[in-house]
Amino acid sequence: MPATSPNPELFVQDETALRALFPATHALAALKSLGILDPHAREFIRRSPFLTIGTQNSEGRADVSPRGDPTGFVQVLDDRTLAIPDRPGNNRLDTLSNILANPNVGLLFMVPGFDDTLRVNGTARLSTDPELLRAMAVNDRTPTLAIVVSVSEVFLHCAKAFRRSRLWDPEARQDRKEMPSLLKMILDQTNGAPQDPAEMRKIDEGLEADYRKSMY
Repeated sequence: MPATSPNPELFVQDETALRALFPATHALAALKSLGILDPHAREFIRRSPFLTIGTQNSEGRADVSPRGDPTGFVQVLDDRTLAIPDRPGNNRLDTLSNILANPNVGLLFMVPGFDDTLRVNGTARLSTDPELLRAMAVNDRTPTLAIVVSVSEVFLHCAKAFRRSRLWDPEARQDRKEMPSLLKMILDQTNGAPQDPAEMRKIDEGLEADYRKSMY
């Protein structure tokens, strides 16, 4: 499909114009939003090894970051509070800095094999409480801090996006080797990757070794 530049006169300018494009939502979609983590939400979170967290800085610049760990890594502290361990990363600290500037967050929980997802919105704080962090240790390594979310909205999201994308369908899997390695792409975008395939292979092997040492 050829790419075209959108006609600037056809951008939607306000919510009234937006709503006019779609039928009204049905009652169940409006009612499904809860203010607490009910038993179904708790069970979904217990099964989830992966989530994304959306944040914004004080100027409104948005960011979405993945978080993953063994199944059930997010701690449900009570009906309105959950805690996410912060594991070692690249130390850009985009998510954490954004939370300090603007505590509003959106979470999307996923479970492998489930086409439906769980959405949680709320406000976040960063905790260094030793007791909380000890409960999140993996391989005897304790996270530096935890993201503690005060929940304001919880609802299950339907399966359409996952079914359209066939995300869990083995027949839809793509061969990772069809694109360059992560480091090759980053080096191409920055300092320039080495042209010698053997040298690039050593760099990639170094990343895999670092993964094994620094996951926690």
